[in-house]
Amino acid sequence: MPAKDELAKRRHDNLVDRLETLMKASLKPGYQGYHGQLVLGSDDLEEMGELKDVRRAAREAGRRLGWQPKTQLVDGRLFVYDDREVPEEISRLAMRDAAEAMDAFMRPYLNRAPRNI
Repeated sequence: MPAKDELAKRRHDNLVDRLETLMKASLKPGYQGYHGQLVLGSDDLEEMGELKDVRRAAREAGRRLGWQPKTQLVDGRLFVYDDREVPEEISRLAMRDAAEAMDAFMRPYLNRAPRNI
């Protein structure tokens, strides 16, 4: 029986390492580790194992990164995100980045000549 426990522990540790790597890759350097999130699709989840095990590993990986990790399953996708309170300067930076992204997306539509109806 101990060999089975050891194998399960190694699988868990490997999954935590893999998720931590994915979570680190999702971080924007300017946000100083805040606003972390990872979305795992149904194919990813199927490959990684049982949902309860993936959630547990994701929470552990998030804690390693200093997150207050939360998980939520929505339409077959697992959202893992950092639920810490964000410092004001990071929050302002993230809002500015979001506004710039929306502006860049909407600019082609806003610059069209108005139609006469």
